[in-house]
Amino acid sequence: MAGYNRVILAGNVTRDPELKIVGDGVPVCSFGLAVNRVRARDRDIVDFFDVSAWRELGETVANYKKKGDPILVEGRLQYRTWKAEDGSKRSKVDVIADNVQFLGRGGGESGEDPAIP
Repeated sequence: MAGYNRVILAGNVTRDPELKIVGDGVPVCSFGLAVNRVRARDRDIVDFFDVSAWRELGETVANYKKKGDPILVEGRLQYRTWKAEDGSKRSKVDVIADNVQFLGRGGGESGEDPAIP
């Protein structure tokens, strides 16, 4: 059976996007995303995700987004493991963005950010 790995998240950027150059000069942008999960009794719970956007997509996010901005991310989940300095095993699930849409901030702003591939 073939698997399917796709995620769509809409929320607010939790920290200013950080652009790094890795490998053979490939840019990657890392940022956090906070997504409200509506619960019973009008209580919201917030889920936090780490997102990576590569190449031109990452450069665009780094150039136009900042902490607090609303954003929609489409991508896939990536599970990774490593050993911490103390020798313990660690693991984490990250979101690898394939597509990003800049959302308006509300309050009358037009939200006319550049189109994202």
